Amino acid sequence: MTPATILIIEEEESTRALLRSMLEAAGHEVREAPNGRTGLALYRDRPPDLVITDILMPEMSGLDMLLELTREFLNAKVIAISGEQGEGNVLGVAKLLGARQTLHKPFSMDTLLKAVRYEITH
Repeated sequence: MTPATILIIEEEESTRALLRSMLEAAGHEVREAPNGRTGLALYRDRPPDLVITDILMPEMSGLDMLLELTREFLNAKVIAISGEQGEGNVLGVAKLLGARQTLHKPFSMDTLLKAVRYEITH
């Protein structure tokens, strides 16, 4: 797999650390943000090859961030993740707002790596 720069936007520090270690082990450069507002600023500063974002976060949700991001950067590649159940179909909404793929937590690392590999090569 071609190494890529990946931005992880996730409020849970332990989840970010897990995703970071897995993606770095696969050879990728990883940057992190604890919320959508910080993630959007990092994207604007230096656009990564791929964004992995949680949906429900403080300050700016993943949906709000996704809306702004895809409006400003038409070719942004985003994988949206969420563990929410019953809160409406947040992952379906994420797809409508421009997420290329969605994953429901918990997901296997293999599933995530396959999604990352696909997005980097397409």
